[in-house]
Amino acid sequence: MTDVVMPQMGESIVEGTLTKWLKQPGQKVERDEPLFEISTDKVDTEIPSPAAGTLSEVLVEEGKTVGINTVVARIEEDGRAGAPAAAGTAPVSSPVRTPEPPGPQPAARLEPPPQETAAPSPAAHLVEEPRPGGGLEPALQVGAEEGLEGVPGPGAERAPAGGAPSGPLSPLVRRMAREHGIDLSRVKGKGAGGRITRQDVEAHIAQAAPEPRPAPVQAPPPQPAAPGMPAPPPRPTAPAQPATRIEAMSTMRAKIAEHMVLSRNTSVHVTTVHKVDMTRVARLRERQKADFQARYGISLTYLPFVARAAVEALRAYPLLNASADGANIVYHNEINIGIAVALDNGLIVPVIRGADEKNVLGLQRAIVDLAARARSRQLKPEEVHGGTFSITNFGSFGSIIATPIINQPQVAILGVGAVEKTPVIVDDAIAIRSICYLSLSFDHRLVDGALADQFTAKVKSALESWSEEVL
Repeated sequence: MTDVVMPQMGESIVEGTLTKWLKQPGQKVERDEPLFEISTDKVDTEIPSPAAGTLSEVLVEEGKTVGINTVVARIEEDGRAGAPAAAGTAPVSSPVRTPEPPGPQPAARLEPPPQETAAPSPAAHLVEEPRPGGGLEPALQVGAEEGLEGVPGPGAERAPAGGAPSGPLSPLVRRMAREHGIDLSRVKGKGAGGRITRQDVEAHIAQAAPEPRPAPVQAPPPQPAAPGMPAPPPRPTAPAQPATRIEAMSTMRAKIAEHMVLSRNTSVHVTTVHKVDMTRVARLRERQKADFQARYGISLTYLPFVARAAVEALRAYPLLNASADGANIVYHNEINIGIAVALDNGLIVPVIRGADEKNVLGLQRAIVDLAARARSRQLKPEEVHGGTFSITNFGSFGSIIATPIINQPQVAILGVGAVEKTPVIVDDAIAIRSICYLSLSFDHRLVDGALADQFTAKVKSALESWSEEVL
């Protein structure tokens, strides 16, 4: 018998929401075959089966949020599994177990903070609040709604017989039906036993054509009353249509909000911005991108150049690759760079492990691979945690400058703006150069402004004096 547990999808993640079972009790499952889907504030992905056999027990129902390492199912490897659950019943056979503590963290060394010998400089950087829709925060956003979806639980009711939908209805489904005025008997349920889930209601809302609003009736002007006759009472006006629409946050969005607030309340955010002349990199990229595409089958972008320069700066200034643990500083022995990847409905930050061991080609391959598997929901749990430094490329959407939020428990995140040809002064003459702005948000608890500027200047110098060939 093999226990299937809720995996840990990030260092700061302590729980996950099981959104969908892809197999039912009694069904055969192969090793590494997708078994269920989960949602956290970092990833929304399929979890593969740890063993081949028969799914004998399902211990956590769809829509439930449980702690990491909680046993959610059991697989009978020799095929002696129990009978499958009857159609239309919730796949729960035992209470949820208490989550175990997460496993050991990667090797690192602890050092006490240095003793202060002088008062901090009054010329410290000013904290900038992130503007709405500004930088690409390194938190992710795809997931299921909080609460039970299509599965009965506390407060769930069964639909009345005769023309009504079959199976139990969750409170979430009923609330969505009330808010949108949906007749659930007209919604086809695709859940187990024909139950109506949140996805079914959302699909019905998307397909339904908006009902035309009646044109307002223009009341005739009041006529003067005849002498000695009382004036007629005013006609009642139709109630105004609602001007807003209320939609419940998804589990992922709620977790992201919590994670972002936690980061702002934990780290003292300061952002420094440096202007970088990317002309040498731009010319090299323009000269070699066709051969690069033909030889390796992938595009050559600016991002691996920035990542390579950041690796050199992290080697020179290891405090930017560290994290805070109470009154201790944790210096990480590896350089693992998280790359923010935009999804259709959110972001995710997969991690390039051993980034200091890769050249531009290796970094570009890793970025393309992780981005493709992130968008197809094929990332593995270990690929979304363990990062020591993050990069977010908001320039790919045309943004020039932003103030990204630090991905806890890291102490810095580098934002990359769009590379644009700009007239600048070079040797007292006007020249056209490829200019980019780098925004470094850092935790002022560990990193002072001078160190942050030295680090960003190191990245800037590596890019402006680039000499490493790509092919």
